[in-house]
Amino acid sequence: MINYHITSKGDKIAEVLPGSDMISSADDILDLIAEASFNDSNKIIVHSQSLHPDFFDLKTKLAGEILQKFSNYRMKLAIIGGFSSVKSRSLNDFIRESNKWGTISFVDSLEKVLS
Repeated sequence: MINYHITSKGDKIAEVLPGSDMISSADDILDLIAEASFNDSNKIIVHSQSLHPDFFDLKTKLAGEILQKFSNYRMKLAIIGGFSSVKSRSLNDFIRESNKWGTISFVDSLEKVLS
């Protein structure tokens, strides 16, 4: 299920609500990107618990496949979760680099995305 938010800047952001179907493939993300685009949204919010655990295991390459779709379709993604306790050095590096560029961001609250 998707909920839409309007930011103070007038941007429309699609939020995949917690408890929605698990995102476990690039095809799942394509469906969300299509729906968000159809509804004039330029950014999608996904809660970390909605992502298959393989997303956070970089060896599976699921994160790369999914994030490539956002680059291809010029859509931004914010992933909300508690990332401060991540023990994997490669995942921490990935999160830091993603946040640096801004197309994909890892944040700890919805408020940070909407501000």
